[in-house]
Amino acid sequence: MVPRAAVVWWACADWWYALRWELRSLRRRASPPGEGGGDGDDGRGAVPVLLIPGVYESWRFLEPLTEALQAGGHRVHVVDALGFNGGEVPEAARAVRRHVDEQGLGLGRPLALVGHSKGGLIGKQLLADDPDGRFRHLVAVNTPFSGSPLARLVPLRAVRAFAPGGQVLRELAAREDVNRSITSISSRVDPNVPGSSRLPGARHVTIDTVGHFRVLADPRLQAAVLDALAALRAPGAPGQV
Repeated sequence: MVPRAAVVWWACADWWYALRWELRSLRRRASPPGEGGGDGDDGRGAVPVLLIPGVYESWRFLEPLTEALQAGGHRVHVVDALGFNGGEVPEAARAVRRHVDEQGLGLGRPLALVGHSKGGLIGKQLLADDPDGRFRHLVAVNTPFSGSPLARLVPLRAVRAFAPGGQVLRELAAREDVNRSITSISSRVDPNVPGSSRLPGARHVTIDTVGHFRVLADPRLQAAVLDALAALRAPGAPGQV
């Protein structure tokens, strides 16, 4: 059991990390990673990855994880059109799918999805609505699959949608057929998403840390994501349902 004082301290550090990265993410780059289409291949059979940020996060917020994935040999794609990802989950999933279609991604080598928080919900929506097998697996980080009771306290529609029992959460929960194509990774203590990242039939990994955001820069989380992607290269590895 983590002492309450330690949880409060880590939660404050977590939000400070989020604030710093939100400010950094306002800086513009010449182009997002992966722009220009194609899945790429470095000769090691690395899985092409589409990265999906959480609510009010741009892809730049996930730069520490992006760099770890690229260092692991993965071609990383992002969807700049999501902006700061404040829309509804189905709407965001449609925007991601449009990008995939426009860029011709996932045609020869299906994409793995890596999503943080709300990004994991968007990823599951994409797995559930994938008629032509563009997506192979989802690695979800601190995703509120069962919602978060704290969402009811936030006067923002994009966040309150994650309150337990919401329509989108119910619809996604009913799609248990895709859960075996999901690896859910969560912090041991997540003040924002307390105890709701588990899915029946999915693989679950717990990182021994406290926080919702700082874990993105944690080498242990990055290693767990890379391990989940490496498992997809093994013979008989699970693909898209």
